[in-house]
Amino acid sequence: MHPETRYAVSREAHIAYQVIGRGDVDLLFVPSFMSNIELGLEQPSIAAFASRLAGIARLIQFDRRGNGMSDGAGSASTLEEQLDDVSAVLEAAGSSQPAMIAVNEGAALALLFAATYPERVRALVLMSPQARLVQGPGYEWALSVETRSALVRAVLDNWGRDSPENPWLIFGGDDPQERAAMARYQRLAMGPGDAAATLRLAGETDVRDVLGSIQCPTLVLRREHDAFIDERHSRYVADHVPGARYTELSGGGQVWVGDPDEAVGEIADFLTGVRPPTPSERVLATVLFTDIVGSTERASTLGDARWRALLERHDALLRREVARHRGRVVKSLGDGALALFDGPSRAIGCAQAVCGALPAIGLQARAGLHTGECELLADGDIGGMAVHIAARIAALAGPDEVLASSTVRDLSVGSPFQLQSRGRHALKGVADDWQLFALRM
Repeated sequence: MHPETRYAVSREAHIAYQVIGRGDVDLLFVPSFMSNIELGLEQPSIAAFASRLAGIARLIQFDRRGNGMSDGAGSASTLEEQLDDVSAVLEAAGSSQPAMIAVNEGAALALLFAATYPERVRALVLMSPQARLVQGPGYEWALSVETRSALVRAVLDNWGRDSPENPWLIFGGDDPQERAAMARYQRLAMGPGDAAATLRLAGETDVRDVLGSIQCPTLVLRREHDAFIDERHSRYVADHVPGARYTELSGGGQVWVGDPDEAVGEIADFLTGVRPPTPSERVLATVLFTDIVGSTERASTLGDARWRALLERHDALLRREVARHRGRVVKSLGDGALALFDGPSRAIGCAQAVCGALPAIGLQARAGLHTGECELLADGDIGGMAVHIAARIAALAGPDEVLASSTVRDLSVGSPFQLQSRGRHALKGVADDWQLFALRM
């Protein structure tokens, strides 16, 4: 196969992609942390798998930002930036409702895209998916931070070497030619410096809170004797995505290694019965609540006319910043506002801008942020527990302070914003204590 490599433009970056096959269903392949779409097709196992997929679907594959032939990110790019990259590739390829197939930690990007844009994803096929890479509360069986750091160091120290000391070459199995090809693939996918930044970011990413928001049919695949990725990663995703199907294939190693027919047969059977998505009333989004500090006292001091004029200036400033950060003002709350964003970093940036600008007109605000599943109501309003949680978080913030939930922190890893722990807090009307983080202004 020698498909043409084209480029989609996303945030001024050029994202390399290819289209292979002419099936009735579009299938977007989301790779792991590194890729090279042209070189990959020179590897027998990857080429055989891609060829079989192209026989059942119109296969779209791309190099993630900073990988292969796509423009570099300068540093590891956030999942939110990569959501834009996926959108740009789909638009350039003329694909409106693809199924998505993802491997290992690439599942985090596919899951986040499917939860954020449920009307755009027909189905998910996740191969040995990892929602989180290291130990955490409720995820104690995963690698410790120390163990993973040692593994990453071994990978980086042997980057691109055809050597038993390069842990990544286990994906090549026992075939010397396959392992040599994978070492070359590693060298040409990215340099060790970019790999170090990307692997650091991957180790901090956690999309477990996203799993319950997945609405499309989902298939989780792994090989029975995969010795590199603990099977509990796959089982965790299958157990927490509503209605997900879990299937183990024979053999060891990655799903595409070995006989590809069994894997592609399972994928074909799964996709055959999948219906196109319908417009959804539920989406994963980041909710922002803002509240003017001391509004009652200021209104009493200024009088009705002057207070209304000040509120108009406040509303104009807030709407301008929400629009600039690609959000939507859901409604004004008199002395604050409720806004919705399709990415946590954009919401954080907006909250920072609003709280930073209001003192210039003589006001102070507090802000609360939470990412969760929201219900889109017919009148343009939103509902759901995520809205209540964001409101309760905002109520705990001080003047000129932005507080965020741990979910916002987890999904904005790699962004320029620094979120510092403020400990665990009880939220009125919400079960359990919540770990909150304050934005360093």
